[in-house]
Amino acid sequence: MKAWMLHGVGKIELEEIPQPIVRNDEVLLSVKACGICGSDIPRIYTTGAHNMPLIPGHEFSGEVVQIGAEVHRAWLGKRVGVFPLIPCQRCPACMQKKYELCSGYDYLGSRRNGAFAEYVAVPAWNLLELPDAVSYEEAAMLEPMAVAVHAMRRVALRASDTVLVYGAGTIGMLLTMFLLERHQNAAFVVGNKPFQREMLMRLGLPEPHYCDSTQTDVPAWVHAQTQGQGADAVFECVGKCDTISQSIQCAKREGHICTVGNPHTDILLERNTYWNILRKQMTVTGTWNSSFKTSQDDDWKYVVQKLARGAIQPRYLITHRFPVQRLEEGLRSMRDKTQNYVKIMMIPQ
Repeated sequence: MKAWMLHGVGKIELEEIPQPIVRNDEVLLSVKACGICGSDIPRIYTTGAHNMPLIPGHEFSGEVVQIGAEVHRAWLGKRVGVFPLIPCQRCPACMQKKYELCSGYDYLGSRRNGAFAEYVAVPAWNLLELPDAVSYEEAAMLEPMAVAVHAMRRVALRASDTVLVYGAGTIGMLLTMFLLERHQNAAFVVGNKPFQREMLMRLGLPEPHYCDSTQTDVPAWVHAQTQGQGADAVFECVGKCDTISQSIQCAKREGHICTVGNPHTDILLERNTYWNILRKQMTVTGTWNSSFKTSQDDDWKYVVQKLARGAIQPRYLITHRFPVQRLEEGLRSMRDKTQNYVKIMMIPQ
């Protein structure tokens, strides 16, 4: 099969390698779609992966073409999405089915081989069967959509709440999509590119609810939209010192800050910003990954149900599609920011 193998920092090559040999509890997937995550870029070009050589890629879907000895035959031929975190099933978090908090997890695409390839071996436990109405491309976005939903559900939002999404990258846009779907009408978004504004309008965000941070004092703008009160909840989807500081300034008294963006550097808060948290009695919440196999309404099933009903349209955010041979073009576009993009997708066949 063809696969992109990461041998070291910046050393990723398209190679012909044998198909994976499936273990007893695994299946072999024919990869039908795989998205490039923002975290893949530093993993490939800056920091490296936990284990190398490694095939990256953790946002994917596919068809089950082979099963291990312990896997039920019903999985053969199924169309599936894949939860990429492989929990240890032994730690206290796993015992509570809080698999996203597992202390000894493995991970497809960062700790073991992922889906920047034509085939990938996946534990059957990590599979989610797709309804007919859900396409492979939509299913390859299940992971980032579930991450956005997990963040949204970390905050007990009321319909009347004013909500600010600070950052209009992929997760920020997906979070906005879910907020609008649940009729969170007082939702506002901060971005920094005209392209982001256009995409958000396409998702249904009213034009006056968008703020360009390159042209506007964001905290002043938010307070102007909220009669000087600030937002009830702020989702910080960037992960930089200045955007976190401004997010705190944007929140009202007893407001809620949910930190979503992966940090670009060490996060340092000025003394007055920290005083804001104390004196306004704010709640600061972290979020990471998503809930899977915990209930009939876990984050992954929530997303699939919305997709199956046509309540959300994530396909609008797919801006580029590449065959496996040209995947590196997408990686470099994201690394060098040579063109506008939201979700870049590899379509192997």
